[in-house]
Amino acid sequence: MILDCDICSDLLLQDPSADPSQQEAKQREAEIRNTILAQVLDQAARARLSNLALVKPDKAKAVENYLIQMARFGQLAGKVSEQGLIEILEKVSQQTEKKTTVKFNRRKVLDSDEEDDY
Repeated sequence: MILDCDICSDLLLQDPSADPSQQEAKQREAEIRNTILAQVLDQAARARLSNLALVKPDKAKAVENYLIQMARFGQLAGKVSEQGLIEILEKVSQQTEKKTTVKFNRRKVLDSDEEDDY
């Protein structure tokens, strides 16, 4: 029995535990997101956002959510340029910036040899 390669690759890519209706819903959501982003961003900004998604998918998702929210509330006037996207990236980076702190926890170690050292 010979299987079609496209069908095999589709079966391999699908999560066996996922419901087909859930997969369709995720696919529709992704299509809607892409449509909104295509309307909101110019070509250079979309290219920059897709490059960011390859390196830092969490940050790209946060920027996409921010842009979609701004578009839904009518806060965007025209398409966002690459420079506008850079400003948004800086704003999102400042909001999600993690401050790294190092804390030394020095414990007093009881050493039984301390009394013997004169």
